[in-house]
Amino acid sequence: MLTNARLVQQPHDHVRCINAAVARAHEICVNSNVRLTSTREAILKLLWQSHQPLGAYQLQQQLTRVTDKPVAPPTIYRAIEFLIDLGLAHRIPSINAFIGCPFPNSDHSNIFLICQECKTVAEITDNKVNNLLGNLTDKAKFKLNSQTIELFGLCPNCESGDNDE
Repeated sequence: MLTNARLVQQPHDHVRCINAAVARAHEICVNSNVRLTSTREAILKLLWQSHQPLGAYQLQQQLTRVTDKPVAPPTIYRAIEFLIDLGLAHRIPSINAFIGCPFPNSDHSNIFLICQECKTVAEITDNKVNNLLGNLTDKAKFKLNSQTIELFGLCPNCESGDNDE
């Protein structure tokens, strides 16, 4: 059974997603005894604004526009690393971009559905996949540290032609 698939269909309330992600981030930071700085929070909000993955330089440009101050690349990378370490964001290796995680602080399968047309990304998790991966790595006596599954295709909006201009 697929749970919490976040395929974007019209209309969608991104503000609700952003607010929920920030609330979870504050809770996780308090529980982890770490600080969610204004820069880290701003980057998390940017990652949730459209469900489209953003590269570090895109984040830098957007954050500079929001703050009206130049933001150095190391600041961006440190903030991204912080968010990833807390499970609040993911790196999507094939496109070297980042996206907010809808399942922070939980073991999940990091399966990304990437629309080749509109570039929207949905993260899904499936306990059967999690169990299968666990069983396979256990049989091989392999200690799995992380994994990512990327599936490319068309989201429901692009498949139905709803994104045509």
